[in-house]
Amino acid sequence: MLDIRPIFSTLKRHKVTAILLVLEIALTCAIVCNAVFLVRQRLDWMNTPSGIDEATVVEVRPVNIGATPAMHARVEEALQALRQLPGVRYASLSNELPFGFESWNDGIKLDKDVVIPAMHVTAYYGDGLINTFGVQLLEGRDFSPDEYAWLDDITSGRKDVAIPHVVIITKFMADRLFHGSALGKTLYYGGEPVRVVGVVRDVARPNIMDRSLTYGSMFLPIHMSEGIGATYVMRVQPGQADAVLKAASARLRELDPNRVIQRKRHYSEVRAAYFASDRAMAGLLVGVCVALLIVTALGIVGLGSFWVSQRRRQIGVRRALGATRTDVLRYFQTENFLLATMGIVLGMVLAYGINIVLMLRYESPRLPAIYLPLGAIALWLLGQAAVYAPARRASRVPPVEATRGN
Repeated sequence: MLDIRPIFSTLKRHKVTAILLVLEIALTCAIVCNAVFLVRQRLDWMNTPSGIDEATVVEVRPVNIGATPAMHARVEEALQALRQLPGVRYASLSNELPFGFESWNDGIKLDKDVVIPAMHVTAYYGDGLINTFGVQLLEGRDFSPDEYAWLDDITSGRKDVAIPHVVIITKFMADRLFHGSALGKTLYYGGEPVRVVGVVRDVARPNIMDRSLTYGSMFLPIHMSEGIGATYVMRVQPGQADAVLKAASARLRELDPNRVIQRKRHYSEVRAAYFASDRAMAGLLVGVCVALLIVTALGIVGLGSFWVSQRRRQIGVRRALGATRTDVLRYFQTENFLLATMGIVLGMVLAYGINIVLMLRYESPRLPAIYLPLGAIALWLLGQAAVYAPARRASRVPPVEATRGN
C-alpha cells in the first residue's frame, strides 16, 4: 500500500501551486454542479407538454389591408374554405396558441363577491378548438353551435349579447379549484357566472409567467374575428402540413386579395420560438462547463508536467532504491487524487453557497444532493485522466537521474 506521508511532505514544499490547483478544482466543482442543474431544469422546461397534437397542428395568420366589412361572414367563408382543403381535418380561428406569445389572461373567482381571484388563467377562444388542437376530452361534452357568440358583439356593448355561460376547463384547473369533479360547477369570469360543461387534458398557456400555473387554461365558445392577433389554426393529416400551409395561404388570398399572410408555420416553430432563450441559455451553460473542465484539465496537466521536471532527480533516487514504473505512476496519480479531493470538498461547500444565492435572488430551486457526488466522480476521473500523461513521463525517468544535479 502506498504511503501518502511523502506526498504531503512534497506538497508542503509546493504550497502555492498546490493551493492554486485546489482552488481551481473547487471553483470548477461549484460552478459545474450548479450549471448542470440549471441545464437540466431548462431541458425539463423545454420538454413541457403542450397538451395538443403538436405534430399535426399548423397556423396561418393573415393581416388585412383596408376595410373589412361583413367580418362574420368573412370568417365563416374562410373557415369553410380551409376545412375543404385536402389534408385538413379541422380548422379554427383562435386568439392564441399554447406556448405562443399572445396571452389572453384573466382572474377566475369561485365567489362573485370576493376581491382576489382564485386563479389567473388563460382563455382560449375559437370555433371547435378542442378538435382542432387535438385535446382529449376527459369529462363532459364539447360546446354546441348555439352556445357560441362573436367576440366583437360581446365587446361592442350590445345588450342582447353576453359572455357565453358555459366553459371547458383543464384537469389542472378542476383539481386545483374543486379537488374533484368540476362538471356543473360555477366559476365567475369577467364578473359573469360560467358553468363547467367539460374537462380536458391539461393544455399549456401562452406566455407563461408563473410556471406553477402552466396548465391554468380554459375554453370559451367565442367566435374570433380576423385581426387583434387572431390566427387560423388547422389540424392536418400526418405528412400534409407543408402542402396545407401552402394551399391555405393561397386560398385565403384568393378569397380576398387584400389579405396579406403575415406568417405560416408548423406548431414546432411556435414551440421553438417560445423556448429559444431557454435553449440559448442551456447552450451557454454547457459551454461554460466544458470550458471550465478543459481549463482545469490543462491546469492539472501543466502542474503535473512542471512537477515532473522539477523532481527528476528525486524520481531517479526512488527508481534507484527499487521503485518500479508502476510505483512512480501510482505516486503521481495518488497525489493528484488527494489534491482533487480537497478541491472537491471545498467545491461542494461553494456549490451550496452559490445555490443559496440563486435561491434568494432568482428563486431557483434547491440544488439536489445527487449532483454533488456526480460532480465529484466527474472531477476525479478528469483529474486522473489529465495527470496520466505527466505521470507516465515520470515513470520513465531512469535511475541514472539520481547521479545528476538539478
